[in-house]
Amino acid sequence: MNQQEIARKKRVMHVGIWLILICVCVILYSLHTGSIRLSPYEVLRTLVGLGSEDDSLVLFEYRLPRIVITILAGMGLGISGAILQGLYRNSLADPGVLGLHAGAAFGLVVFVSFFRSLDGMISLVLPLFTFAGAVLVAVLIVLLAYDRHKGVLPIRLILVGIALAAGFSAITLFLSLRLDEGTYAFAARWLAGNVWGREWANVLALLPWIVLLVPYAWLQSKVLDALLLGDEVATSIGAPVHRKRFLLMGTAVALASVSVSMAGGVGFIGLAAPHLARRLVGPLHQYMLPIAGMIGVVILVAADTIGRSIFQPNAIPAGVVVAAVGAPYFLYLLAKTK
Repeated sequence: MNQQEIARKKRVMHVGIWLILICVCVILYSLHTGSIRLSPYEVLRTLVGLGSEDDSLVLFEYRLPRIVITILAGMGLGISGAILQGLYRNSLADPGVLGLHAGAAFGLVVFVSFFRSLDGMISLVLPLFTFAGAVLVAVLIVLLAYDRHKGVLPIRLILVGIALAAGFSAITLFLSLRLDEGTYAFAARWLAGNVWGREWANVLALLPWIVLLVPYAWLQSKVLDALLLGDEVATSIGAPVHRKRFLLMGTAVALASVSVSMAGGVGFIGLAAPHLARRLVGPLHQYMLPIAGMIGVVILVAADTIGRSIFQPNAIPAGVVVAAVGAPYFLYLLAKTK
């Protein structure tokens, strides 16, 4: 192992430790904020089993499930964006920009049209509907952005994604207007990026997808590195380009769609997290993917905490907080990208 590789691993370790510390601080702050405030001392007592019955109810039945969901969803969105940017060599690729969130929203509205309640274990089915909607958009994107001689063109990918996002958003709005008042209010909050999953059943619906797909994505790091060199070079060094691209695209779609199924239509995390990770640890996906996932966690947990605490008594959806920062960042990247 040469000195450069050793220095890179040390840098990744230092960045990872700092991100973990930041995330822990944000989580601890999130635990004692909300409509019912708990002091840091009460939070610590409750976490070790010495808190009152009311404090335990607030912490373990309301706040912890929501925080776990933001952790899982933030990780899924960050890694999904990193996969998409590596697959298509496009720094502007993002689940929201490509229309995957619009497809997931379409699946969600179809779901709530059949199931009026999302309480309890019925929420386990929701990720399947958002995944199906996102897959539909992904298939259309690949078909419309594909060139017979050059494969999937990166710039056409973005343009097709934006067009499909607009189209599916219009269909989703039309279908949502046919819902009853309560269901429509839920759909509107979800589209704004409201983290609605607040039960352990919602965590259970999201956890298996993240646990299975995140390690798989990391194991394909060398394939993503090869794809950055171009399809011809990747094929020449023995990478099964078409099969791996199909599997990795499915992985990115699944991570994005199931994450927003519980966290709402949060955008820009999949765009910003990979960029920040690339600047911190370099382009190698072996190091970049975990850091992008951790940055996604920090962004979403912090955005949800800010929305719930600073704007009390009116909570602001996490998607609005992320968009307030993410939109200018997207414009900056757009201006910088040639």
